[in-house]
Amino acid sequence: MQSYGEMASGPGKRAAFPAMKRGFLGRCPQCGEGRLFASFAKSVEACAVCGEDMHHHRADDMPAYLVIFVVGHLVVAAYMGVEFMVEWTPFQHMALWLPVTALLSIALLQPLKGAVIGLQWAWRMHGFGDGEPDHGHDS
Repeated sequence: MQSYGEMASGPGKRAAFPAMKRGFLGRCPQCGEGRLFASFAKSVEACAVCGEDMHHHRADDMPAYLVIFVVGHLVVAAYMGVEFMVEWTPFQHMALWLPVTALLSIALLQPLKGAVIGLQWAWRMHGFGDGEPDHGHDS
């Protein structure tokens, strides 16, 4: 029995959630062993363990959009909770929420980019398809 988010087992099928989890953890979406990133936001050309090419991913702006969505919801909810419990000046709020927003954004950018790369690998998008037609690319 397959779990939610997995494709049916068979030749060439790839499960999306395990690939996204591996990418989120900074590992190769195929083998889960090799590093996915050469530096903070630059992916490796290919996995050093299994040899899977990573150079053709197209994460583009999606990780940044996800960071804005997640951090925005977390910070606004926390801000509203603090505002409800204590009465702070605008400067006190700025002194707390600006660094929290910046740190959360930096902390989540690489994991979310890895998850996007893992999803593209699982869905065989942008060159991850082993010679199949490129799904998700207009050219």
